Amino acid sequence: MELLLPHASNSTPLTVLGFLDRAASVYGDCPSVLHSPNTVHTWSETHNRCLRIASALTSSSLGINRGQVVSVVGPNVPSVYELQFAVPMSGAILNNINPRLDAHALSILLRHSESKLVFVDHNSISLVLEAVSFLEKHEKPHLVLLNDDQEDDSSSASDFLDSYEGIMEKGDSRFKWIRPQTEWQPMVLK
Repeated sequence: MELLLPHASNSTPLTVLGFLDRAASVYGDCPSVLHSPNTVHTWSETHNRCLRIASALTSSSLGINRGQVVSVVGPNVPSVYELQFAVPMSGAILNNINPRLDAHALSILLRHSESKLVFVDHNSISLVLEAVSFLEKHEKPHLVLLNDDQEDDSSSASDFLDSYEGIMEKGDSRFKWIRPQTEWQPMVLK
């Protein structure tokens, strides 16, 4: 037994990402998200959407590299749920931030985590813009608007790189997600 070293055939890191793969293949036609009459996704659709976001995160336009931090400021909505899978699938580290924090505390979390990208719910726009204003120019992350329950808001569009759905449109559903090499690699900040 001492000669049995970890190898791809006998040792695979256990993560929640394997759960999504299995759910998509076994329960593909079953609902995974029921948010409103207009938002119902099956496990296959959720898997596809997560792959597209992960692909877009690693693209040259966003340029998120393995081990970089992507933050999310928003409530429990479908896009935030999908980001729980998509960000780790891209090899990045997910940082969920409570939207009830004040701008100063939020800016400290963004600075300390060295977030490169922040997904922002439409209800938290002013909070995040104020928090980002406290950061030095080289510390400011790119912002992406989450608009699950809201029409596109063009009033603050200049502060945002794109919308969640806009980024998803640029992604590839055939993306081969980046698997962690070991269970010791971080996927989420707490």
